Amino acid sequence: MPARLFLSSGDLLADRRFEFARDLQLGGDLPAAADLLEQAIELAPNFPTAWFTLGEIRQELGETAKAIAAFRKAREADPQDRHGAAVRLMRLGAEELSSMPRGYVQALFDQYAPRFEDALLGDLNYRAPQLLFKAVVAVRVAARKPAFFKRAIDLGCGTGLCAAEFARQVDHFTGIDLSSGMIEEARATGLYEQLEVEDMVAGLNSKADASADLVLAADAFCYVPELLPVVSEIKRVLAPGGLVAFTVETHDGEGVVIGEGLRYAHAAEYLRKTIAAAGLKLAQLEQASPRMEDNEPVRGLAVVATKT
Repeated sequence: MPARLFLSSGDLLADRRFEFARDLQLGGDLPAAADLLEQAIELAPNFPTAWFTLGEIRQELGETAKAIAAFRKAREADPQDRHGAAVRLMRLGAEELSSMPRGYVQALFDQYAPRFEDALLGDLNYRAPQLLFKAVVAVRVAARKPAFFKRAIDLGCGTGLCAAEFARQVDHFTGIDLSSGMIEEARATGLYEQLEVEDMVAGLNSKADASADLVLAADAFCYVPELLPVVSEIKRVLAPGGLVAFTVETHDGEGVVIGEGLRYAHAAEYLRKTIAAAGLKLAQLEQASPRMEDNEPVRGLAVVATKT
């Protein structure tokens, strides 16, 4: 659950009820927790964290209509939607698939930044950078070209794990991430010549045509539903002969869905069509799990495309 959005001092009674409700929720007494949250909301109708938590509990209790109503109230109370109520509504089928709220993604990763690497590497067996390295080298070997690049862009760079994997293959790295917390962690690595707090498309928009030889996106496109805008911008900034390499989560159906982990999953055929529509040539698309979740490998794909 995202960090609390705290109330003013005048809402202390609601705040206390919220705390008691969280204790009950953690203890497994969901109906009693829901009752206390209803009391908190009656005292403080614009309490987004209480509304969001109530939505979570209603969803867990199987009360879908009530969960949807609570998530909508949470979003109304916090227009930035830092808890990601819109994401829950998409998962519940109450709203059409769309981009995640910017405030939600920023809040999620700003909080996550200090423990990001420990969680990914220690708990989730994260290996997206290694998958991309292996894929890029394989494509370059098949093309009889060296796997060395003068200028690379790391989209959704996080703390710099992908740049670390490619450090010996790239002369100059630019990192782009929506989270200022992640950018500060990446800055501390000394691996990047330039770092930007921006979303992917806007960050690429500021780059000149044919200004990069390699673009990487390790476990970043799972936060982007429609990939054609970003892949089209990647094509523009790539120099002739340049590569884009990325991982995605995937599924057996068509198009894009939002999974149980509240991330987007892209079908293989959707990726093929998107790459072709952007004017790139698909060089590799292989099954590859980027990490574990609930002790199971996350279904994923490692993709490389080239600009001819």
